[in-house]
Amino acid sequence: MPESQPDVQAIIDNLLTAVLVVDAELQVLFANTAAEQLLPLSKRRLQAMPLNLADEDISLDTARIRHCIDREQGFTDSEVQLMIDGVPRWVEVSVTPLPWSGSSSPRTQTRALIELRLIDQQKKISQELQQRTQQQAARELVRGLAHEIKNPLGGLRGAAQLLERELPREELKEFTQLIIAQADRLRNLVDRLLGPQRPGRRQITNLHSVLEQVRRLVAMEIPPGISLDRDYDPSIPDFEMDPEQLQQALLNIVRNAAEALGEQGHIQIRTRTAFQVMLQGRRYRLAAEIRIIDDGPGIPEPLRDTLFYPMVTGRDGGTGLGLSIAQDLIHQHQGRIETQSRPGRTEFIIYLPLRR
Repeated sequence: MPESQPDVQAIIDNLLTAVLVVDAELQVLFANTAAEQLLPLSKRRLQAMPLNLADEDISLDTARIRHCIDREQGFTDSEVQLMIDGVPRWVEVSVTPLPWSGSSSPRTQTRALIELRLIDQQKKISQELQQRTQQQAARELVRGLAHEIKNPLGGLRGAAQLLERELPREELKEFTQLIIAQADRLRNLVDRLLGPQRPGRRQITNLHSVLEQVRRLVAMEIPPGISLDRDYDPSIPDFEMDPEQLQQALLNIVRNAAEALGEQGHIQIRTRTAFQVMLQGRRYRLAAEIRIIDDGPGIPEPLRDTLFYPMVTGRDGGTGLGLSIAQDLIHQHQGRIETQSRPGRTEFIIYLPLRR
């Protein structure tokens, strides 16, 4: 007895790749289960409306899909950003022309078969390795330059002190005091450029006690138009850290968010547990996830790839050292910082390992 034909619908619904079929007007004609989970919308809702490819939702140009249908030429884009519930997800998109003749229309029409494959994890690992290499090179360059500045600066300050002792009139010492004050200011800047050189003293500490100290410090500094609240996960266990260094790192990030808001806005500090997280090439079964979220204008596009580099800042009068130092301190705790930003919502996401 011949075997029955396979259930094509069941096969497509069990694919891990999200599959959509759209017509020339980008009306969704078909969606499999993986597409429902990715977008996330039910098949009924997807098929009741044109595929939403507005610029704020997806970085793929809709004209390319229409061109595929009109010219019957497929294409693949390996890095497309989808905004799903306000969270950016990276996918690989393949669009293939699909000749179609249905019972309602005997004429063959071309439609588009769209395949979406999540590449978040691969992209994160690749970006992390690339950014770590570039940032390390930038830090070494800046630290080498800082050492070269620091040595003659000490000689300049010492010479000004010796000169001050030899001056005959008191009013002339105003100028040597100015030299000494400016030399001290530059020395402090150089010390910040050099950044933390070695891990501090580690001890078992509660993460939320550190965050509360950060919140209290920032609350005293911000204008009345900025609100600051927290949403903590009490299940996060105490873990080994240098509380002073971690406080400094988190303080730099929260202050950066407050400066981005100006006089008005909202900042939230949120903690959660994260599972199966890759940090600096190692997989951790459990990690603490800290999100610092603001509703400001977002990170300017030209700064996004170099945001954690020393001396990079988008603010007038900024030194560009706060985020660079924060990243150094988080790395010393075997952690990682990520950013997600668009106008109206910027997130700094810090992962700290809890359990291998």
